[in-house]
Amino acid sequence: MLSWLFSKKAAMIAALALSCRVLLPVRAAAQWAAPEPTSAFSIPTAQLIQPDELNRLLRSPGAEKPLILQVGSHMMFAQAHIPGSEYAGPSSLSEGIQQLRGRAASLPHNRFIVIYCGCCPWNRCPNAGPAYKLLASMGFTHVKVLYLANNFGADWAGKGYPVESGQ
Repeated sequence: MLSWLFSKKAAMIAALALSCRVLLPVRAAAQWAAPEPTSAFSIPTAQLIQPDELNRLLRSPGAEKPLILQVGSHMMFAQAHIPGSEYAGPSSLSEGIQQLRGRAASLPHNRFIVIYCGCCPWNRCPNAGPAYKLLASMGFTHVKVLYLANNFGADWAGKGYPVESGQ
């Protein structure tokens, strides 16, 4: 009886090992494939700013304060947003891209800008990538994207960072 149990366990381990040999290379290839041009993953890591870093910057007297633009849904912005931030339209939609383009058109290209969305987990965000791509294509050189791994509620508001509502 014990030998049957061990042989059953050995068969399961062998099947698992075989599936790993087949599936892991496929997953690894997908993981290392180039991101979609408008994916949040297309944003260079050097252009990301962490929530704690932005919060410190906003509280720091004398530090250069960025123009903060929320590029997600208006409903989310009305519910809660970073104090002083402006709603710039959902950049996954052409109307939002036009709104962001209009807001940025009169700004100097070296203006410090932070954009954020926070509608959903980073790996599914439809707005951060297009907004960053637009500003970069317009020649802006000091753009950061707030990295919200889960969403605005969990990664900003849930950590006790300041929020305001309305507009």
